[in-house]
Amino acid sequence: MTPEEFRRIGHQVVDWVADYRSRIEDFPVLSPVEPGWVRAQLPEELPERPSDFDALLADVDRVVLPGTTHWQHPSFFGYFPSNASLPSVLGDLLSTGLGVQGMLWATSPAATELEQALMDQLATAMGLPESFRGGGVIQDTASSAALVAMTAALQRASGGKWRDSGVDGSETVYVSSQTHSSLAKAARLAGLGGSAVRSVAVDAAQAMSADDLAARVRADLAAGRRPVLVCATIGTTGTGAVDPVREIAAICREHGIWLHVDAAWAGPVALCEEHRALFDGVELADSFGANAHKWLLTAFDLSLFWTAHPDVLVDALTILPEYLRNAASESGAVVDYRDWQIPLGRRFRALKLWSVLRWYGLSGLREHLRGHIALAEALEGWVAEDPRWELVVPRSLSLVTIAVRDDEEATRRAMEVVNASGSAFVTHTSVNGRFAIRVAIGAEGTRERHVRALWDALRAAV
Repeated sequence: MTPEEFRRIGHQVVDWVADYRSRIEDFPVLSPVEPGWVRAQLPEELPERPSDFDALLADVDRVVLPGTTHWQHPSFFGYFPSNASLPSVLGDLLSTGLGVQGMLWATSPAATELEQALMDQLATAMGLPESFRGGGVIQDTASSAALVAMTAALQRASGGKWRDSGVDGSETVYVSSQTHSSLAKAARLAGLGGSAVRSVAVDAAQAMSADDLAARVRADLAAGRRPVLVCATIGTTGTGAVDPVREIAAICREHGIWLHVDAAWAGPVALCEEHRALFDGVELADSFGANAHKWLLTAFDLSLFWTAHPDVLVDALTILPEYLRNAASESGAVVDYRDWQIPLGRRFRALKLWSVLRWYGLSGLREHLRGHIALAEALEGWVAEDPRWELVVPRSLSLVTIAVRDDEEATRRAMEVVNASGSAFVTHTSVNGRFAIRVAIGAEGTRERHVRALWDALRAAV
């Protein structure tokens, strides 16, 4: 494909994306296809001869769109948002067009230094501690951030021996029943195994119990085990619960345990000073993560990760074969982000984040976040006015967890009816064994009429 062919076809693709976004409300939010339908539409063999892009776009319309769940739909209320704003799409195009592999400073200085600057500036804008400045790096997802934090924790807890000798079977990590499953997976991948993972009790608000954590740590120490990491969460996936970070940090400090704070969903709201109380104690954490690709208008994948101990992280992950040696790295004057992550290669993700920050500005991002919280407050009020429905737990920012009073089957039926209609999409959770509907408000285009339509549809289904 020549640059001129790319120019012509690129206009077609941009027009296709713009048309899709302009008519996204015409599609059912949840894809209605049955398992195997998409594959059945595809040829049995790969094409032998080349074809033009018109044919590909036609097949996207014919095959891909029917099999797509429309995450950018303003009535998408499931899971957590995955905001692929159009400025971030354009930033991603610029990054892909440059084709940078930014594993080393030397392989593209701009990829490294732009990322360093943005991570430091975001830390300041979010009110994160000074100890995180210089310790920021973009990961692909919060799952990778958790694994990176785990490796650093193991390296520190072993006095630097883990990198060579690995785990010895005495290590333990601490989560709650509401902690994201990525922490359990990270423990497996790091070689600890599921038996090393302790599930700490939660209180009525579904937040981790600091008292139970302290008791479990003491019991493990008495049994000759070695506590390595605790994960505290600000905004759990199930209900948006906030763990008592400051209390947990005190326990970690007492016993030399690495504290990782997972704020994958709620983290961006630290841009709004009125919500900074949720982050009390974060300045005592060893690492902190927040996903820009959830609530910060940046196309998947882009996870923000900071650590107060980048030297420990680099020490844990550095491997230097001869073919990566270069004068800049050996000068000690640059950062090579290959040592801050699991893979060697890395995309120029900072460019799409920069596109978002430049287009919206911090004021626009705050407006985006506050708008969703206001919509959730409105839904919270409507639920309170209806005697048939109730909040299962208190609203958390833009997440509202609701159920039909004393009728679990009616709650389940309401969710299934709404999702099957294609008019909206919600997901569920379990709170103390009770089935509940999560309404996660976060799509860029969501307005009050979309939330009202969802509420009316849920009420009509019971």
